Amino acid sequence: MESVRCWFNKLKSKDKLKSSKKKEAAGNAKEGSKPPAGEEVPSNVTKQRVEAAKQYIENHYKKQMKSLQERKERRDILEKKLADAEVSEEEHNNLLKYFEKKETEYMRLQRHKMGADDFEPLTMIGKGAFGEVRICREKATGHVYAMKKLKKSEMLRRGQVEHVKAERNLLAEVDSNCIVKLYCSFQDEEYLYLIMEYLPGGDMMTLLMRKDTLTEDEARFYVGETVLAIESIHKHNYIHRDIKPDNLLLDRNGHMKLSDFGLCKPLDCSNLQEKDFSTANNLSGALLSDGRPAAPQRTQQEQLQHWQRNRRMLAYSTVGTPDYIAPEVLLKKGYGMECDWF
Repeated sequence: MESVRCWFNKLKSKDKLKSSKKKEAAGNAKEGSKPPAGEEVPSNVTKQRVEAAKQYIENHYKKQMKSLQERKERRDILEKKLADAEVSEEEHNNLLKYFEKKETEYMRLQRHKMGADDFEPLTMIGKGAFGEVRICREKATGHVYAMKKLKKSEMLRRGQVEHVKAERNLLAEVDSNCIVKLYCSFQDEEYLYLIMEYLPGGDMMTLLMRKDTLTEDEARFYVGETVLAIESIHKHNYIHRDIKPDNLLLDRNGHMKLSDFGLCKPLDCSNLQEKDFSTANNLSGALLSDGRPAAPQRTQQEQLQHWQRNRRMLAYSTVGTPDYIAPEVLLKKGYGMECDWF
């Protein structure tokens, strides 16, 4: 009996110790206690690298899951077609083995790390402040693509990293026949490369200059395809912010696709970084949703929290081409997806 009493007393003392530690931890959290002396506080560069690593891992596993789902769907389609064709069991098994072999080859190809040496550069079709666009041919397959080659040092100097990142993320995330496809991206020490779909039909501006006036059927067709393209990026919570005829490209069959996502912006507040607010303020002098100047004493963290509470999720940067810019963008009163429809 005495031993049981001793054991019970020890158990009570352990519980008291645990509860006191929990209270102490809660008190420290409320007081916003500083890290112990000698413990290094991570720098902004370290935080950015951690965030980049986190984003990379998330994108990697998202891509893996998507690949597995697509593989399963392809197998289901094949098995359905074989069942409808009523082939013999032997032929059925042979076709499934051939399918698995091709899938394995495809996965091996996916693991191959692409580089600039895998492509033969051809004609230059565009040149900008920190990069160029060339037609290129993949050496292994002979397929023709458009290669966007961006100089990393210039991107950093001009503060264009977030714009390029947003363009790459949108192209990788949105799977639509209404926008230009991104096949792969890679980098070396000097350049970032985006291998994109090549559209040989020119752009809508060239078509308008050549024809002067479109017929009613042609206008209806291209307006419809423009609506589908804009809607496809809005569904993924992006705004383009630079819709104009120059960015509406035509493929070899005359179908139109939206391109040039350098000014696109995600409207998902959880993806915004604190520097988005300082950048917007420096560029255009951010205003509140009712048009009043933002309070100067508000910290970046408070701005982030305010932005997250804003249900409309407005953008404030004055960007776009003057001939096609929406009035609400010029007025700097905050805007959302509606600016793309102007």
